[in-house]
Amino acid sequence: MDNKMKEKYGLLTAIAMVVGIVIGSGVFFKAEKVLAVTGGNQPLGILAWLIGGAIMIICAYTFAKMATRYSYVNGLVDYAEVTMGNKYAYMVGWFMTMIYYPAITSVLAWVSARYTCVLFGWSIVGPECLAIAAFYMCASYTVNALSPVLAGKFQVSTTIIKLVPLYLMAIVGTIVGLSNGLTIENFTTVVQPVENKMEALLTAVVATAFAYEGWIIATSINAELKNSKKNLPTALIVGTLIIVITYILYYVGLAGGVTNAVLMENGEAGAKLAFETIFSKAGGTALFVFIVISCLGTLNGLMLGNTRGMYALAVRNQGPKPELFKQVDKVTNMPTNSSILGLFLCALWLLYFYGANLVEVPWFGPFSFDPSELPIVTIYALYIPIFITIMAKEKDMGFFSRFIMPALAICGCLFMMYASYFSHRERVWYYLIIFGVVMLIGLFFIKKKEEVKKGKGTKNKAKAKKKS
Repeated sequence: MDNKMKEKYGLLTAIAMVVGIVIGSGVFFKAEKVLAVTGGNQPLGILAWLIGGAIMIICAYTFAKMATRYSYVNGLVDYAEVTMGNKYAYMVGWFMTMIYYPAITSVLAWVSARYTCVLFGWSIVGPECLAIAAFYMCASYTVNALSPVLAGKFQVSTTIIKLVPLYLMAIVGTIVGLSNGLTIENFTTVVQPVENKMEALLTAVVATAFAYEGWIIATSINAELKNSKKNLPTALIVGTLIIVITYILYYVGLAGGVTNAVLMENGEAGAKLAFETIFSKAGGTALFVFIVISCLGTLNGLMLGNTRGMYALAVRNQGPKPELFKQVDKVTNMPTNSSILGLFLCALWLLYFYGANLVEVPWFGPFSFDPSELPIVTIYALYIPIFITIMAKEKDMGFFSRFIMPALAICGCLFMMYASYFSHRERVWYYLIIFGVVMLIGLFFIKKKEEVKKGKGTKNKAKAKKKS
């Protein structure tokens, strides 16, 4: 084994990573929530999608500028290191490895299983759904761990496949809706007027945040990307633009299938009803097949980032047992030990998600929260110091890239943090307690590493004195 990963992915795979990781379950899973919290107010819902999308694009643009200048092993950790130093980069990487990657990956495994169960008429909260989620998670890990090139091809294929139903609904749904007047009706009629539109908007933006989340994971493959300083920025900008355009067009097209009241009432089956209305019952069934494939493509991208989490720390000689986790298999060119740990952490978070959200009496009491949304509070908080330092240190950047976009990105991060707190209230504090405990454990390894270095230095000095 050696410790270096080869460049094996091209621009198309990078774009597919950005688009494929983000566009998956969220556009289906959270569209119903956006409608519900806004009372079926379509313009307000679209505004929420636009705000969430704008924040994603602005943050992606700022990191894209960093990607043209710095490339090592893991984009976000690299950018944290060159702006804030080794310790901050380590803490960012520790958070991504222990919470962000596995929490979101495990939720996507369950969401993939959820739509599979809906397709076959099974319970979405029963043991069969959990078993399918575990199977999907292990299958995704296997593909990534044994053949990363195949995983890249799967990512491109599923990205293309998942865009088909979205654009079919966007185009055909809009045409049908405009011709029969349903689109105009949905945009001018509010099902249940909300008392506080700002509160509804903030809650809706948090819902879109999950649908837009994941693009940063694409930066985890920058060491494996051909000409990464050119291709990664292009992928981030092009990919995020494609995502926002796709979401808005799909959301508008959906309004041409059924009324907002029907979509709100039928939950996860609402999109299926819209497709059945426009494309017949067979079309509705085909949609769910596409949704399952779409979710599996997203899961594949998330797992791709998840398997590289501890590796990104280990190659910097940080974290527990770096010599163990920075090994790269010569045959598969994958960090095998890091991958195994990533799968184990996913299993822990899947168990937590089930016990916190899918049982009648939550197992963890007040510490039961939705891991698909609350880690967003901390990921956006961790971006802010990086953006501030870009403004302070990157003197050879142009004024727009150095000041305007990072400042807008900071505003977007603060907005997303406030919206998350406003939406989840006291659960944010219980999440932050868990976050704090995990980060304290991470600090132990920083301290341990520094003590080892100090000890080696003392021993060497002692040897040198003895020789003299």
